[in-house]
Parts: sequence; C-alpha cells; structure tokens
Amino acid sequence: MLGKHRKIKSLLFGSFLSVTLFMSCMERDASVEVDILSRPNTTAINTNYPGNRAPLKPLNFIKLPVGDIKPEGWLKKYLLLQKEGLTGKLGEISAWLDKKDNAWLLSGGDHGWEEVPYWLKGYGNLAYILKDTAMINETKVWIEAAIRSQQADGYFGPVNERKEGRELWANMIMLWCLQSYYEYSGDERVISLMTNYFKWQMTVPDEKFLKDYWENSRGGDNLYSVYWLYNITGDKFLLELAEKLHRNTANWTNDSALPNWHNVNIAQCFREPATYYMLTGDSADLKASYRVHHLVRRIFGQVPGGMFGADENARLAYIDPRQGTETCGFVEQMASDELMLRMTGDPFWAEHCEDVAFNSYPAAVMSDFKALRYITCPNQVVSDSKNHRPGIDNGGPFLAMNPFSSRCCQHNHAQGWPYYIENLVYATPDNGLAAIIYGPCEAQAKVGDKGTVVTLKEETNYPFEESVRFVLEAEENVIFPLYLRIPAWCKEAKVLVNGAAVKASMEPGKYIRLCRTWNSGDIVTLQLPMSLSVKRWEVNQNSASVNYGPLTFSLLIEEEYRKVNSAETAIWDSKWQADADVNAWPTYEIYPQSAWNYALKLDASALEQCLKVEKKEWPADDYPFTTQSVPLMIKAKGRKIPSWGIDQYGLCGVLPEADAPKSEILEDITLIPMGAARLRISAFPVVEQ
Repeated sequence: MLGKHRKIKSLLFGSFLSVTLFMSCMERDASVEVDILSRPNTTAINTNYPGNRAPLKPLNFIKLPVGDIKPEGWLKKYLLLQKEGLTGKLGEISAWLDKKDNAWLLSGGDHGWEEVPYWLKGYGNLAYILKDTAMINETKVWIEAAIRSQQADGYFGPVNERKEGRELWANMIMLWCLQSYYEYSGDERVISLMTNYFKWQMTVPDEKFLKDYWENSRGGDNLYSVYWLYNITGDKFLLELAEKLHRNTANWTNDSALPNWHNVNIAQCFREPATYYMLTGDSADLKASYRVHHLVRRIFGQVPGGMFGADENARLAYIDPRQGTETCGFVEQMASDELMLRMTGDPFWAEHCEDVAFNSYPAAVMSDFKALRYITCPNQVVSDSKNHRPGIDNGGPFLAMNPFSSRCCQHNHAQGWPYYIENLVYATPDNGLAAIIYGPCEAQAKVGDKGTVVTLKEETNYPFEESVRFVLEAEENVIFPLYLRIPAWCKEAKVLVNGAAVKASMEPGKYIRLCRTWNSGDIVTLQLPMSLSVKRWEVNQNSASVNYGPLTFSLLIEEEYRKVNSAETAIWDSKWQADADVNAWPTYEIYPQSAWNYALKLDASALEQCLKVEKKEWPADDYPFTTQSVPLMIKAKGRKIPSWGIDQYGLCGVLPEADAPKSEILEDITLIPMGAARLRISAFPVVEQ
C-alpha cells in the first residue's frame, strides 16, 4: 500500500453504548465501522469481479462492466445529447464512416482505418450504457467486421504495409472497442481474436515493431489491452509481450524531456510507465508518470482547467492561457486520469479528472452536441474560422464549432462522457463499492462474500450542488464496505448514515470507508460544503483563477453565434458522405458582444466581500452548461485594461503586465462556471482597489 493510512473507528450518534468501539465489520448490527484511508487495502482479493492476476500488482479499484452504471440527471442529459448529436449521427454524415469501400468492412478499402475505431470506442459504450438496441446493432456491424478480418497469421483489421511493418495504431483503438463489447456480451470470439493477434505481435522483430510515430508514442494503449487479456486467460506469453511493448514504446520516463510535445500524445501516453509498473513493481516507473504529468504543467500548464497550452504541440514561449488543447486531448486526459486512479488509488486523479470534465471539456462542444471545436483555451474570446497561426500551432480554421473539421476530434470526442460514467462507481478489493468520481447515476453491482446484487443510487446535481445522496437497494441484508472520496478542496465534509452523523476526522484528499450490515433503503449522505478559493499563476503575470468547490469560473461574456456554411469553413481534409445534408450541420462562429478585457478586483484577506456566490434554480432541461442555464454565478467587480485586446493573430492578447494602466471605473461583472463559457476569460489580471 502506498503511504500510511490513519484508522478511525467510531459509532454513529445514537448507537447502543454497549457496542464496542473497535467492532468487526462482520458483526450484524446497525453500527458502522469507519476508516480514513489514503488508499484502499489491496491485500484483499475481490471474489465478485476480476482484478489484476499475479504477478501484476493489484488494482486499487476495479471497473464494473460497461452498462452496469446508468447515468441520471445532467449526465443522462449529456448522453442523450450525444446520441442525437454528433456522436450518434456521425455514421450518417462522416465520409470516414461511409460503409462503401470502408477499410474495416472491405479488404483493400480506402478509408476509415483510424476514424472508425476512434468513433466506435465511444459510440459503442454509449450504446451499451443507454441500452439502445439500434445503436448496439450498429456497433455490432463494425465489431463483426473486425472479427472477420482476422487473418491466418493472427493479424486483424486493415492491412497497411509500410517499410516499418504493418500499421498497429488503429488496431490499438479497436482492441478497446472489442474489450468493451466483450464486457457487454461475453462473446468468446473476442478472446480468441486478441490471443491470436498478440501471438502475431510476438513474431514481429523489434526492429519492425511500434516504429510509426503514433503507435510508437501510444504503445501504452496496447500494453493495457495485453493486461486486460492476461487477467482473463492467464497466458504467460502475454507478460513477455508486455515487456516487448514497453521496450519498443517511446520513452516516457525521462527526467526533463519528453519523446514529443504533441498535446494528445502527452495526455494519452504519460500513463505508460505507470501501466508497466503494474508488472515490474518498480516505483521508478510509477514516479515517471507523475513526473511527466507535472512537468508539462509546470512549463505549459500554468492555467486553469487542468490542461496545458499545446494547440497541437507545446512550444516554448507559448505558455499564456490563450493557448489551448485539442478536444482529443481533453477526453484522452480524462481516460488517463481514470486509469491512473484505478491503478494507483491516488485520489489526486479523481480530482484532476473532474477538473477537466467540468471545466475544460464541456465548452469544446456546442450545447446541442452537433458541432465541436478543435482547440479550446482557458482564455478565448473569439471562435471563428480564420487562420490564427502562429498564435496557435495549427494553420487553418481550428477555432470554429464545425461538425466536419478535425478528423481525430470529430470521431474521438465520443469516449469522454461514456468513459466518465463507467468510472463513477468501482468495485474494491475487499468486495465493496467505491464512489470516487461523483455524478448522478445508478449502479448495479455484486458485493460481499456471497456476491449479493445491490443497486446504489447516487442522487445529486454535483458539481453544482454540495450534497451527494446514496440510496441502497438490496434483496437481503449484506455486509460490505462503501468508500467515498473526500475532495482535497473540501475542509468540512460530513457523512450521515440514515440521518445520523458519522464521527470521523474527515481529512481532505483521502477516503472514508464505511463498513456495516447494509439494509435495503439505507441512505448515506455526503455533504461537501463548497467555498471560494483563488489560484495565482505566478509565471503568467501572477494572474488569478476563481474556484468554488471543483468548479473554476470565467467571465460572463455575451456570446453571438453566427451560422456559417460548413463546406466553406472546414479544414482542407474534411469530407462528408455524398447524401449528407451539409446545411443541416452548420458551423457556428462565436463572437463577443460585451467587454472582456477586465482585471478582477481581489482582496485575499476578504475574498467573500469581493466575490458573492449566487445560486439559481436548476435548469428544467437538466443541462447546466450554457451561459443562460448555469445554476451558479459569482458577482464580482473589475476594471478594464484598455491595452488588452485582440492581437495581430486575431486572438485574445496575452495577459498584460501587472502595471498595465487600468480604467478608473470599477464595474460590476459576473462570473459563471468555466465549462459553460464557450467564450471565456478564466485567468484574470488582478487589481486590489
């Protein structure tokens, strides 16, 4: 176990005094055993769900099969928008998903090698979660084709012969699609395909293995799939393949340099050493993943929202919050955080996943989920179809909300929310459950020594609400532990079981473990009082971002949406199907219709006097991520900085110097959650008067 944990055993208020303080979790009464932990105890072995098979290090949290967690509230609304929007309809409009001559459906096909699995990775999981028959049937079309494509030597998928050998990157993505399909269906053909494919990989000499740029950077995705299969079959050759994959993957363990500075590669690949650590047990491998994560943020990530400035590639001198990240980068970072959380048990990764999910990702898509933006930035005051290079690294119309541009993000965005929902509730090594990342949902899971099936309902509007309510349903009483995360930002968290407060020192950044005999109808309430805080970004003009609980706030800018022709504004390699109605899928440019160049008035010693939190009614449509529907806002004051405007590249100018002249007029301004602001200033210059 990493670190020491502090154990506190207590009784609920109102429990019988005759019950001893240090009671066993196996005793059948109404009391609860309470522990405060830095990590779960991984010496136990879950008998209900498979974790890592020896010699792999045990998982701290075990993901439930896809579909066993059902979203509710705003998360369900988001998935339904995805279904009716770009994710669900992409197969009807994307040229890369056109079934005619598609490389995944026809040997020698000429398109779709990467885009199909990118899209299917999220589309399929969305289908399983929603239990949507039509979407599941569409998913099976592609899954069946992938299974049929396997050759006698074990290779599967489109054959792209190159001097470096057969292409492996697209297959890495399709493997994840197949794994999800197996979780849903139990189809043993997946196990056979993956076993034969990995045997083929063992025959490829090192000098021809993982040599292409993308597959070389992203070999960790292949490594994860090898572990996944090993945990099912126990085939020893897979451990040998794991070592082969690691030694041929780009080196993400350097102290102060990375193999490349591509934003998606960093977000996706920094986890590879930690994944390999599960086999080696060498703490240096684990530390390497932490080091890469912090290195890129120390240099390029001195901005709110959890990401870093790499609007294709991170570049020295381009560190201002007006630099952005691809939508692909957001969803891959979330997936990495979720994997790191399961492998390490470190609550840091849950915090970081929420930071990206709540504050960065929502603003990258239109509120109807029918278009997305390639690059989204913490400070972004224009979203048009112009070329802003070299202000951003890409040359072309990469800031507009376009449904056809940016082939990678157009398809890869789909995984973000489905994967997030799959990680809301975990199984634990001691046959319990853990709610670590919070959101409204209903999970059905097996718990306890006998595998009793229970339903855990999570009722909340978190992160816009301070209370998370868990309701248990079970056919019989059952003993198991329930883990909850105490967020690092929450200083006065409380837990109640059936209305009675639990006596425990609720340490921020740790877990509370509640073990008792649970009865159907039991209610656990987690109270997470939110407070204002300010983060100063010293290397970026000592700018400030404002937080309230897990939410970061941005200036409310009046947004003007202009509908433009997607065919005229898409990037050069954008394509759509011949019968797709381009007019039904417009691009939106967004322009500011109110001032945005404010310095925020802050007094650190009297924060609540400078910033006033106001709560509004929850939106009737369950969608809180628009400027009109946000249920939280902050009233503040600021002074305009006349010299801060649009720069020569057509972008929000870099943050002004601290002594830049300010207006004498102190104005009222409003801040809203960053995720709802598609135009935004999230890192503010500061004035004290």
